[in-house]
Amino acid sequence: MNGPLQPVQALRLRAGDRAAHDDRVIVEAPIALLYNGESFAVMMATPESLEDFALGFALGEGIVGDASEFRLVDVVRHDEGIALHAAIPQVRFDALAERRRGMEGRSGCGLCGVESLQAALRPVPRVTSSTRVDVGAIRAKLDALAAQQPLNALSGGVHAAGFAHDGGLLVREDVGRHNALDKLIGAMARNAIAPDSGFVVITSRASYEIVHKAATAGIGLVVAISAPTDLAIRTADTAGVTLAAFARGDSLNVYAHPERIVAGS
Repeated sequence: MNGPLQPVQALRLRAGDRAAHDDRVIVEAPIALLYNGESFAVMMATPESLEDFALGFALGEGIVGDASEFRLVDVVRHDEGIALHAAIPQVRFDALAERRRGMEGRSGCGLCGVESLQAALRPVPRVTSSTRVDVGAIRAKLDALAAQQPLNALSGGVHAAGFAHDGGLLVREDVGRHNALDKLIGAMARNAIAPDSGFVVITSRASYEIVHKAATAGIGLVVAISAPTDLAIRTADTAGVTLAAFARGDSLNVYAHPERIVAGS
């Protein structure tokens, strides 16, 4: 487990021909997240940008309130996976124990194994971002996102999340869409990029978890390439998050708080 891509051999069948084919696939590995020595979750993720992932998961899940409350103590690599050991304030650790989730993530699900319905649908904070975005700017950033996915270009199996701001487009990739957003949130915090200074574009559907993580991080506008879910729309409405989806080519649908998106060329 030395990198995000693994060389493999496949048998390629094409027009009646059979030939050996050298390929590269994205690595999917168990990543354990531990706080003050106690295990909280195991996520199936791509073992890259682990510092971003550790911090972003803690911020997106509301485990800590800001980056100053988080310290990555150690990264321990095992044959079976990777353990990320973090230190958080005792008051945050006590609160975490109250809502502890026996959560094992999958690349397609960030809520697997949740112990109760109340834990699954946590209250969402209200976002007060004054961000306003031109439709043309959204289109340009979607085009830029497609060009800034090196792992996906090599493997064809990776999601990406990008934060569009005045400084450009910050992008993180992962086999799981939730993990890509966690990595992005962590990278934003580590680079001191304010969450109300731009918007998120993501190469997936807009799920509840995507909207909840964005709102918890203070991001006011989420643009997804694929479809939204009904719970994502309701969560966006409650949180004051602008949610756009089916953003492809010259069109997109806005499902909540459209006032942040203005008409443009």
